[in-house]
Amino acid sequence: MTVPKPDQTDDAGVTPSVWRFARASRAHVVVDAADYFDLMQDAMLAARQRIMLIGWDFDTRIRLGEGRRWWNLPRKGIYPARLGAFVVWLVKRQKRLQVRVLKWNFGALKFVFRGTMIIDMVRWFFQRGIDFKFDAAHPLGCSHHQKIVVIDDCFAVCGGIDMTSDRWDTPAHEELDPRRRRPNGKLYGPWHDLTMLIEGEAARALGDLGRDRWQRAGGGTMLPCAPQQETAWPPTLVAEFTDVEIGIARTRAAWRDWSEVREIEALYVEHIRRAKRFIYAESQYFASRKVAEAIAQRMAEADPPEVLLINPHSAEGWLEQAAMDGARVQLCHAIGEKDPGNRFRIYVPYASGGTPIYVHAKMMIVDDEIVRIGSANMNNRSMGLDSEADVFIDAARPGNGHIVPAITRLRHALLAEHCGIDAERIPALLEQHGTMAAMIDALAMPGKRLQPFVLRELTDTEKAVADSALLDPERPQDIFEPMSRRRGLFRRGGILRRPT
Repeated sequence: MTVPKPDQTDDAGVTPSVWRFARASRAHVVVDAADYFDLMQDAMLAARQRIMLIGWDFDTRIRLGEGRRWWNLPRKGIYPARLGAFVVWLVKRQKRLQVRVLKWNFGALKFVFRGTMIIDMVRWFFQRGIDFKFDAAHPLGCSHHQKIVVIDDCFAVCGGIDMTSDRWDTPAHEELDPRRRRPNGKLYGPWHDLTMLIEGEAARALGDLGRDRWQRAGGGTMLPCAPQQETAWPPTLVAEFTDVEIGIARTRAAWRDWSEVREIEALYVEHIRRAKRFIYAESQYFASRKVAEAIAQRMAEADPPEVLLINPHSAEGWLEQAAMDGARVQLCHAIGEKDPGNRFRIYVPYASGGTPIYVHAKMMIVDDEIVRIGSANMNNRSMGLDSEADVFIDAARPGNGHIVPAITRLRHALLAEHCGIDAERIPALLEQHGTMAAMIDALAMPGKRLQPFVLRELTDTEKAVADSALLDPERPQDIFEPMSRRRGLFRRGGILRRPT
């Protein structure tokens, strides 16, 4: 694969699938937000120059380190647990430390209903080291959806976890965990998510991406951090990956002098076409026409790879349900017509008491040779409307051949988490049953488990909304097209046919 320059296109005018490649001295996939919040508190404590927080949402009332019990928290009482107070404490302790926070502008009114968050924002305003911006640098109807943290340009995070409420959970996903509590005291349900920690040149590359986004959002020019020997890598964390090359891909809608970027969409298609044996993926949604077409093309082959997708039972909120759930059903029916071997399967994870675990992760593993994690879902918005960032590690890249065992362990750990068994059992079970789907079906039992997604009947209205991609368009200009002229899920000449 040729390494593209930023915003470069090939001879056919097609946007390339990768923005930049860079080496990472260490990288690690963090599963679920309990560990992530613990690790980020440790990382921010080690910051010396700048902390850049870029997200779809922030809630200063959340508690970092919530997963630590009071009896094994030796530093209890030395610094605040709440994010808002913790950031103020950091800049007072480190006089030269800069904290830059960038959040999507649409949720600005949420602050009014978040009680003490207003107080936190006032405190942040009067701290010279803290600057907070709302990101409106996108066309109407699009959103800023990246979830990136960069510390001192030598440590970074890219994935699906926002520092906000309703995110904290452990891999156990206990049915009623009293620690899984909103700032207002109410409990919320099990939540599954992923992100990747990165150290080295790749972290600086994400810093470049973040600084560019900050400037576009009206934050002014931000210079890179000075080189330093110290790292914010959490001292207790043993990295899964060492000395690897990281690829970075983006989505960005055309806006003012910014060109459209659809690298993530191209990368999804590229990775699906490359699979020889299997694809294991987790996504909040499954509604992307391009991704579905790429999967259907593979299913129509004589010997297709197994494609196993972990999804939530249903999208959150009535608007998302109307847009995403109907499209998922329609696309699954359409792929099924090309899949006589039933090699494409969607599963939903459930907690021990039968509550669906909400899947917010955005990740894909291909043949245990590629692992990609980011903010982009398998829906149209993430391919062309919203600002997104994904990172991936590919064993085929120079110097990356050693990563396959680590990716295998990660896939086995995720399967074990969802099936409620020990990861050590997974290799033998896969050998016994031959495919991931066959293993999951054989393990079907009460308790923590994966269950096949059941295709329900859609109403005529739901079919019309799904087919038209009314609430999940592929490009900003499609938002304003009338229903009769919309380019929806099923197009003339495409491989997918509208279900009857």
